[in-house]
Parts: sequence; C-alpha cells; structure tokens
Amino acid sequence: MPTSIITTDDLRDFKMELLEEIKQLLSNQDSGNLKKYLKSSEVMDLLQISPGTLQNLRVNGTLPFTKVGGIIYYDSAEIQKVMENNRVHYLDL
Repeated sequence: MPTSIITTDDLRDFKMELLEEIKQLLSNQDSGNLKKYLKSSEVMDLLQISPGTLQNLRVNGTLPFTKVGGIIYYDSAEIQKVMENNRVHYLDL
C-alpha cells in the first residue's frame, strides 16, 4: 500500500483552503440577513422604488423612520412589517 508524505506546505495550503471556504459560508449566511437600520438608498434598492416614492411613504406615515444628524434611517423590521401588513390576498371567485 503506497503512502504519501504530508509536508508543512501541504498543511498550510489545506488551512488556507479551509479558511476561505469558512469565509464564503459566513458571507453567504450574512447576505441573507438585513442590517438593523437601513439608509434611504438601501431601502430604495431593497424595495426597487424611486426617491419620490420613498418620500411619499415617509410623508403619509406608511414607513416609519428616524432622522439622526440629517441622515434618515429605517428599521428593517418595520419595513418587513409594512410589507406584511400591505400584502394583498386575492380570492378566487
């Protein structure tokens, strides 16, 4: 039965490959989660809406927000709640 010799270089390569795979798994896991607070540009990208539409959602009270130092933040949980509350269910007649 042939044996193979493992060198320190082989172990170092294995370690680097393993770390890279772990990083990829963690980044894939994180991409599924939203940040707690989002800026206006992030909300527009997330909902695929224009700046005017986002402003209308703020003005009419549909989308709650917080303003700190001139920057408007939106709670991602509140965005999710608004989306769920405005879900339209069509019934087959």
